[in-house]
Amino acid sequence: MAAPKKGRGPSGGQGRPGRSLVMILIAMVALTGGMFLSGHTTPRLGIDLAGGTSITLKAQNQPGKPNAINPTNMDTAVGIIERRVNGLGVSEAEVQTQGSDNIIVNIPKGTNSKQAQQQVGTTAQLYFRPVLTVAASGPEQPAPSGSPTPSGSAKPSGEATPKADDKGEEATGEEATPSPSATSQGRAVTEGLKKAPTPTPTDSGEPKPSGTPEASPSADPATAKLQEEFAKLDCTDPEQRTNAGKNALPTDSIVACGSNVPGSYEKYVLGPAEVSGSDVDDAQGAIDQQTGEWIVSMEFTSKGAKKFQTITSRLSQQQPPMNQFAIVLDGEVVSAPSVRTALSKNAQISGSFNQQSAEDLGNILSYGALPLTFEEVSVTTVTAALGSEQLKGGLIAGGIGLALVVIYLVAYYRGLAFIALLSLLVSGILTYTIMALLGPAIGFALNLPAVCGAIVAIGITADSFIVYFERVRDEIREGRTLRPAIERAWPRARRTILVSDFVSFLAAAVLFLVTVGKVQGFAFTLGLTTLLDVVVVFLFTKPLMTLMGRTKFFSQGGSWSGLDPKRLGAQPPLRRSRRVSASTEPKEA
Repeated sequence: MAAPKKGRGPSGGQGRPGRSLVMILIAMVALTGGMFLSGHTTPRLGIDLAGGTSITLKAQNQPGKPNAINPTNMDTAVGIIERRVNGLGVSEAEVQTQGSDNIIVNIPKGTNSKQAQQQVGTTAQLYFRPVLTVAASGPEQPAPSGSPTPSGSAKPSGEATPKADDKGEEATGEEATPSPSATSQGRAVTEGLKKAPTPTPTDSGEPKPSGTPEASPSADPATAKLQEEFAKLDCTDPEQRTNAGKNALPTDSIVACGSNVPGSYEKYVLGPAEVSGSDVDDAQGAIDQQTGEWIVSMEFTSKGAKKFQTITSRLSQQQPPMNQFAIVLDGEVVSAPSVRTALSKNAQISGSFNQQSAEDLGNILSYGALPLTFEEVSVTTVTAALGSEQLKGGLIAGGIGLALVVIYLVAYYRGLAFIALLSLLVSGILTYTIMALLGPAIGFALNLPAVCGAIVAIGITADSFIVYFERVRDEIREGRTLRPAIERAWPRARRTILVSDFVSFLAAAVLFLVTVGKVQGFAFTLGLTTLLDVVVVFLFTKPLMTLMGRTKFFSQGGSWSGLDPKRLGAQPPLRRSRRVSASTEPKEA
């Protein structure tokens, strides 16, 4: 017979179980310390536990697009809304379709939940349109001292300023008396604006900046209609302000409203759109280093940069207000900066922004416009009180389940229940700390189905202990002493535990992939706790069982140890019969 190899330890690491226990202890200390250092000592709660807002949006039919409401556009809208909300850092927002034309948005109560609520249904149709005429529409504002503003004129709400030095000498805030050459430029509409109705000129040849544009006898009907709409438009009326320019095609000239100073409004005649929101590659709110004001910085795509350069090059040749381009979002003029020189890839939207409004607009523009127009049908608020009641009910159910498991373990396994309960405690600590850290890390929030997943995991974890304990007891029934029984039972128990946990994890993974919303919380928690079950059984339960097997209480098989050979019906040792059978084998010649 070959001699056994030296230096090889017992199966299952019987000789050094302390290493595994130290490893899992270090992991627990590190996770707990990270939880306290990060300041997130409790898991984030979902909308059904912490409260929040549920919004129902209904898609609206659009003029000229009878088949716009289709599954493709609805799925696109869901993706855009979800990215907008996630861009604000809102945790566990749920966006999903309901039926053929409804979208349900669930926003948990949090720091940015109100901002998200304002953005979910914003269509964000962005266009850059040349300004043809602008006039005040609202309470007259006193002109700043030292820079009188002509009656009826409106200051542009910002400037599109290039990075390079600008040597242009055009007026940007007030109207300036143009030179003769500038006057002739102000009379004409540039080549790109030929299809747009031109503003009625004054006697001096300047575009009439204020008052009611009068239709000339030679004006075509479209121009006359536009001028009539401009004359009737009152931007101080919220309904007129909202409906002005709404649902207009990009190729149409429109009237629209804007506001530079809170409480005052301007009305515009705008030419056809030449740059759209789809040409914007990225946008974000930032502070202008020169002025210290909040702006929205935009970066165009290569195609959009060419379009933007063309329009700004043309507008820089015009006189106010026709040197302005209006940035129109959902039919409302957000900003109407004047142009001094041609711009290309980068632009800035300036105006009466604060931090929140600049970041909101940047977030909306970054993820694009919704392909459909939505109406807010209902807004339902879930109170935190209701969520706390649900959480309390879930915790009570989990406590009852855990108590039943403990009673069963103590009644049936007696001393072995001590090992099982310590393993459950370790599993609970790991699960809690990881959930608390996953909140700020990936936005995980604990909802009621996730609590149910954690409760189910108690049974899965206890089942792993039972499999191992029964294998050890089977070895004792066959006549082996405790320490060899612990090591011989481990390979068979390990195989069964791995197969069982693999099936549970596979079910959780499939459920997570094929479901949406709160069911994913159940699947995620179930998968997480299943993985932790493997870690705890391998690094804690088995090494602890090895150490306990060396103690007098367990090794002697007392009646309260759960390993009493008499109670288990142990058979006589089999080792003697094996030696006898080996001696009866015929010897080789």
